[in-house]
Amino acid sequence: MTFKNLFTTSLCILFLVSFSSCKKEVSKKDNLITSIQSQIDSIDGSVAVAFYNLAEPKDSLFINVDEKFHAASTMKVPVMIELFKQAAEGKLNLNDSILLKNEFKSIVDSSLYSMDISVDSDDVIYNKINTKVAIKDLMYSMITVSSNLATNVLIELVNAQKVTATMRKLGAKNIEVLRGVEDQKAYDKGLSNSTTARDLMIIMKSIANEKAGAPKDCAAMLTILKDQKFNDMIPLYLPKNVKVAHKTGSITGVHHDAGIVYLSDGNPYVLVILSKDLRDFDKTTEQLAKISKTIYDYVISN
Repeated sequence: MTFKNLFTTSLCILFLVSFSSCKKEVSKKDNLITSIQSQIDSIDGSVAVAFYNLAEPKDSLFINVDEKFHAASTMKVPVMIELFKQAAEGKLNLNDSILLKNEFKSIVDSSLYSMDISVDSDDVIYNKINTKVAIKDLMYSMITVSSNLATNVLIELVNAQKVTATMRKLGAKNIEVLRGVEDQKAYDKGLSNSTTARDLMIIMKSIANEKAGAPKDCAAMLTILKDQKFNDMIPLYLPKNVKVAHKTGSITGVHHDAGIVYLSDGNPYVLVILSKDLRDFDKTTEQLAKISKTIYDYVISN
């Protein structure tokens, strides 16, 4: 074999090896996209998925991330961020106690309405109505057990418009926190809290990256989010040693989960799964939990 032929052959081998390596890497991500899309297609409803690898930002996946969804209880995370923000500004003290009342004004006409214990996920707090409760305790209940009563008291305290304004400063361009929970007149007029998967991803990422407040405040938020009591979606099929700081949300035909997944090696990623128009809530919840597992398997295999 001549030197020229040997050189040409070597270049061809090098090219084929490089091509094979690139093809394998691309195929792994393509396989993830194909797998997730297939799982979404099997669901009777609309789904959005935002996956952002905090250790490797380029390694992300976005499906329907700009589609608008009813925020349900995921909007309680922005309320928590606003509470810490106003506390840092000296406008309130999280250790202070405020009167727990069950009387709120509709944003439509200021008419009064009350929360119904039968449709709230936190029945314990109703025993404390007309007594003083620490703001930090109300905030904890708002996130961990998704207390609607606590949420309405806190939104009235910090102002919904200010919550939305703070989210804009964090880079969440479309989320709207308009009101508290169970304002039927507002709901009938289409005035509901809304979000996109992209915005919730930005919000959760801002907490993980200590951009949502001072480092100690972001750490406190993560501690609360990790104590979430509803774990039937993102964490469901993950190993027990994997910690998830997250917030769920659900109403009729809607089920969401948005959080930060902390792997055993310490490397975290953000995952947001939103769904609406669901025909079978329980079946879909399990299907969405399997999407979380698919992403987890992809991350740990890299």
